[in-house]
Amino acid sequence: MVRAVGMTQTFLSPAQVDELVAGYEEGATLVELGARFSVHRRTAAAHLVRRSVPIRRRGLDERHLAEATELYVGGLTLIELGLRFGVSQQAARRAIAAAGVAIRPSGRRRQGA
Repeated sequence: MVRAVGMTQTFLSPAQVDELVAGYEEGATLVELGARFSVHRRTAAAHLVRRSVPIRRRGLDERHLAEATELYVGGLTLIELGLRFGVSQQAARRAIAAAGVAIRPSGRRRQGA
């Protein structure tokens, strides 16, 4: 049985992996590196893991935490916070919870809230 592959496989040379590691250590994101080397971000991450480079966990920036907390307490959802600050819903949740704010139950907002 043959399955169709949606994307051709790209193999990186050791020199390219060196360049990928250097770029990551200089601050490039996995998405940026994936685009630069024509690989998926998970493939870029796998190369870093093989080289024992710790993966950065992107989250809500400390300078935005107070504003995000205020907006959440004011009624914005975690999804809305994520969109506003360019992070995932889970990253917004982690940051808000770490700041000591009680996380509301998920689901639809009540009318009038």
